[in-house]
Amino acid sequence: MKIAVMGGTGLIGSQVVKNLNAAGHEAVPHSQSTGVDVISGRGLDEAMAGADVVVNLTNSPTFDEASPAFFQTSMDNLLAAAHKGGVGHFVILSIVGVDQVPELDYYRAKALQEQLLAAGPIPYSIVRATQFMDFMDAVLSWTTEGDTVRLPATPIQPIASKDVAAAVSDVAVGAPLNGIRNIVGPEVFALDELGRITLTHKGDSRTVVTDPTAGMFAVVKGDVLTDKNAHLATTRYTDWLA
Repeated sequence: MKIAVMGGTGLIGSQVVKNLNAAGHEAVPHSQSTGVDVISGRGLDEAMAGADVVVNLTNSPTFDEASPAFFQTSMDNLLAAAHKGGVGHFVILSIVGVDQVPELDYYRAKALQEQLLAAGPIPYSIVRATQFMDFMDAVLSWTTEGDTVRLPATPIQPIASKDVAAAVSDVAVGAPLNGIRNIVGPEVFALDELGRITLTHKGDSRTVVTDPTAGMFAVVKGDVLTDKNAHLATTRYTDWLA
């Protein structure tokens, strides 16, 4: 297959391109650095030419109230170009529980992206993943004040980016799901405890204080960011840290 990977130079995209090419497909990475812009539409028709599948891994540059406009415009442009180019399968990466946290601008934006894809003219697949292990350092930095990190005890089920990329790659070469596949890490942690594990492993002297009001995950209710019935990835957090 020829597969156009939008956002193909990023964390997940670069691994998806590598996986697909190793499996004998022709995966072509597209991004602003290769002359493709999903907002202006520049280069999209050329990127879609001859593609059997498009995998859209582009992301909003911000997580705030501007993010819905990014996904609206980018999906409108991508769907139009893919339809014009005769693409037969459109894949996106989303978030487990994304439609359960309307308080977060970014989650509302990703839910909008899913809705636009499902309503569009092309057979599709949505891969929802839990929070990436790779982002834990950023989560810690958001609520650090001096030597203290404040985190809520929100249940999360972290997944390694290589496992996300493998799941996206598998879905991309399969028949369109016309629905959603959830992929999750093998363990559930309270976010504050995951913070402590991370800092201890790194020899970081900061202390984690449990604060139900701290950071973006404070608004999450219950265990909606986990899924005991999803496809389980194999990489455990302590092994990933090591």
